[in-house]
Amino acid sequence: MSLLKWAVVPLVLLSACSSSRKEGAATEPLRLLPWSQQLSLRQTWLEKRHGMLLEMMRRHGVGMWIIVNEEFHEDPLTQFVAPPLPYAGNRDIFVFVDAGADGLRRLALTGYGEEALQRFFEIPSEGRSPAEVLAELDARHQPQRIALGMGGKRGVTRSLTRDGYLFVKEALGAGAEARFVSAEPLIEEYLDTRIPEEWEHYRGMVALTDAIVKEAFSSAVVVPGKTTVGDVRRWLYDKVGSLGVGTWFQPDLRVQRQGGVGTTSRGFLAVAKESLVIERGDLIHVDFGISHLGLHTDWQKMAYVLRDGETDAPVGLKNALANTHVLQDVLMLKASRPGRSSADVFDETMTEMRARNIQADVYSHPLGNQGHGLGASIDFRSATRKEAPKPLREGSYIAIELSTTTPVPEWGGQKVAVMEEDPAYLTAEGWKFFVPRQEAFYLIR
Repeated sequence: MSLLKWAVVPLVLLSACSSSRKEGAATEPLRLLPWSQQLSLRQTWLEKRHGMLLEMMRRHGVGMWIIVNEEFHEDPLTQFVAPPLPYAGNRDIFVFVDAGADGLRRLALTGYGEEALQRFFEIPSEGRSPAEVLAELDARHQPQRIALGMGGKRGVTRSLTRDGYLFVKEALGAGAEARFVSAEPLIEEYLDTRIPEEWEHYRGMVALTDAIVKEAFSSAVVVPGKTTVGDVRRWLYDKVGSLGVGTWFQPDLRVQRQGGVGTTSRGFLAVAKESLVIERGDLIHVDFGISHLGLHTDWQKMAYVLRDGETDAPVGLKNALANTHVLQDVLMLKASRPGRSSADVFDETMTEMRARNIQADVYSHPLGNQGHGLGASIDFRSATRKEAPKPLREGSYIAIELSTTTPVPEWGGQKVAVMEEDPAYLTAEGWKFFVPRQEAFYLIR
């Protein structure tokens, strides 16, 4: 029977039924929301986010923040600063202004004043051009620093087009350009700050990701000696399509085989070719995530294809998985605390792995409004990048993405990589999984 038989298609997803944040608590599907209710829910979240924005702007010294959305070239920020609706205007502009004692002003300079926009923004009267409104705002509030989506290291922080930049520059007039600054620090805090209302829905998304992968790595989908890597990938595409959710990257599968020569790509085990047939005795791995409600999951799990006569994976493979569990525990519960530098967490974790004689790699990254989100990554890059260390932010979501490499006696001492990835959230006691981690390999009979 399908693990996803409970899903109602193609309307929407699930959320978790329990309001408890106890790690490992049961996560069950609830009634699925129609699209209109998804929009309503996200607008409720948006109101909460706007309520935090003024404090963030002041913390980063930003007096005015301007987001320019171009038709056919949408700014990736738009769905997170405005209602997540289709915007088809030639150029739609969203402006946030620190109005001093009057608080935060929010203006939408769009082709028409749609009702959903009026809930969140002031809409200028008919006949006034966006350039005129921008100039008036600047003259009235005289912001010392005007933040724009430029100069950032990630796409979402450098999304302003050249023509959009010139438009803002000309609208604000001579001297304004000297006050332009990169909105990168503000964007990062805004997108890396999770709100409590998202938590249960996100946990439900993680549970759904888990259920999809368990079915993909089962005898219901994989027939040893017949099913190819491409077959499993196409099954995953079709499954998310039938459920009415999306995926933000191509599902990748990797295969390790006794006596096989594993190829590498950028230092990692390479993705298997779609034509590769999955055989008995293979150790298979998937990297997969779903997109829903403006949020994204990222999930890596492993399965062993039983040989004839086997009832479990070889002890050597199970010991390799246990090494990865040790790495998870050290990173999540021993090294990580709110406020600690991600680089320090990486260094402490790797030091302990070397002391335990475990060959380990850590490449964990923030999750949330992007799959590869903004914020503090805990990886080999965070310890070497020439930039200020980033502190871990309590409440943030992360993909605990890592691996260990262990010689397996049953495979003649061949080294096997056990790669795991689980969404987690940061508490005062360290990172906590949204759903329990993989304690044993999935078995395909």
